[in-house]
Amino acid sequence: MYGSETWRLTENNKRRVEATEMDDLRRSSRISRKEIIRNVTIRQQIGLEETIVKETEQNQLTWYGHVQRMVEGRLPKTASKWMPKQKTAWGRPKKNWMEGIRKAMNERNLNEGQWEDRKQWSLGVGQRRKAF
Repeated sequence: MYGSETWRLTENNKRRVEATEMDDLRRSSRISRKEIIRNVTIRQQIGLEETIVKETEQNQLTWYGHVQRMVEGRLPKTASKWMPKQKTAWGRPKKNWMEGIRKAMNERNLNEGQWEDRKQWSLGVGQRRKAF
């Protein structure tokens, strides 16, 4: 697997990534933190529409669809279905990568099996826009 496709995005991680992204955007546009300017305004000035978290979710869904279309027995498909056999630690279970994928699919109204139609999948993921 590659780059952001492997990130496990929990709510706490999302906030950290978004805060780091906004900090970088403020620094690159030479805006001081003392200046009270909303993040939305900074994004509009720079011309960014999507956050890095949304782009990461899009990359993950694109990768997930790609892996699901693979033939059974391929290493990436086998690795995505693998579950460790060791005991888990006490306490609250950590969210895994697949739970994040399911949540992103629910937000975009994507269902299991829709990855078979590549164009519909990429439209649902948000990677491509329809041309009029």
